[in-house]
Amino acid sequence: MKTLPLVGALLLSACGGGPDVSEAPRSQNDLCAIFDQRPGWRDAIAASERKWGAPAPVQMAIIWRESSFRSNVRPGRRSFLGFTTGYASSAFGYSQAIDGTWDWYRKDTGNRGADRTDFDDAADFVGWYMSKTSRSNGVGMHDAYNQYLAYHEGHAGHRRGSYRQKNWLMEVARKVAAQAARYRGQYGRCA
Repeated sequence: MKTLPLVGALLLSACGGGPDVSEAPRSQNDLCAIFDQRPGWRDAIAASERKWGAPAPVQMAIIWRESSFRSNVRPGRRSFLGFTTGYASSAFGYSQAIDGTWDWYRKDTGNRGADRTDFDDAADFVGWYMSKTSRSNGVGMHDAYNQYLAYHEGHAGHRRGSYRQKNWLMEVARKVAAQAARYRGQYGRCA
């Protein structure tokens, strides 16, 4: 029976060898440093780019803004009359996709086992959503500003221009566009 704890300890130590992907990459403004720290992410983003035509720098800028590259992040909690009532929305994971949109993605792509805490699935989701935005709203794939606005507001909200009443959101979209431009300048040397 003394071998059971030893086997358990060996299994735990074997799992601990790689980077802790629950933590965000250290240097979020340097795409090459991110890919050096998380080599599998480069492959996931490149696969999404090939599949959906969504530029890797724009995808990464959206994920950066939505989750700061953290797998299990949720939006803030709501409070009412001093009581915490739950999360502000069902958004979750790297992509911060809400339940309904995530379900749409899984059904539309046939990727029924997709998980919002899996970077490969989140990258595929962002590429898929950008592709939908391009087709339904006419937003260019390299237009990080409008891609982000449609990502945040939904396709119908973007078409209606709901973001025009939200100066804070337009400022966030400008930051996403700036981050995408930064990543675009780095991508060639680290892809």
